[in-house]
Amino acid sequence: MNCHNEPITCLITDGTLTPADFDLKKSCVLDAIKTAVDAGVSIIQIRERQITARMLFELTLEAVPIVKGAKALLFINDRADIAAAAGADGVHLTSTSLDSVEIRKAFGGYLLVGISTHTADEVLKAKEDGADYIVFGPVFPSPGKGEPVGLDALSAVCETAGNIPVLALGGIDNDNWRSAVSVGASGFAAIRLFAGFSDATELASALKV
Repeated sequence: MNCHNEPITCLITDGTLTPADFDLKKSCVLDAIKTAVDAGVSIIQIRERQITARMLFELTLEAVPIVKGAKALLFINDRADIAAAAGADGVHLTSTSLDSVEIRKAFGGYLLVGISTHTADEVLKAKEDGADYIVFGPVFPSPGKGEPVGLDALSAVCETAGNIPVLALGGIDNDNWRSAVSVGASGFAAIRLFAGFSDATELASALKV
């Protein structure tokens, strides 16, 4: 993953889809993905934990053609099987997911792997396990995300990660993401920042260094 020219930006879907409103609100998620892709966002991470596997597969199938042909990559939270079956680029793993080593064994080099981390030890393990990118946080205060670790901790884990891109997460907004990049992060991942834009041109302008 190229992390040298522009910040790596990652849209995480907001996780609010449910089986009851899936048919009604699925298009809203796809519209948000399209806006992000048109704005040049690097990674789309579908993180919808409440819907069924079949629904997640359907959503991914419809997201794939939106992302293909752009510079963006599509990752599915936790479900490597759905990511592979639907043609996504990778899987994003959390502390409760299958180990990335097992994912690599099952899917070989077919899927890229992103890993969420919260401590320096988790960053080191993700590096040793061959993560393609690492998300670390919460860096800034964020509702429900616990005590923020701050920029010094982010800077330290970026050094630990070496050549593996580290994306700052937690409390990211259009006023502070540049400070995360300035201390060594390759970019950032966010939910609420992207939700504030429905126009791709405005979003692209906001993401410029």
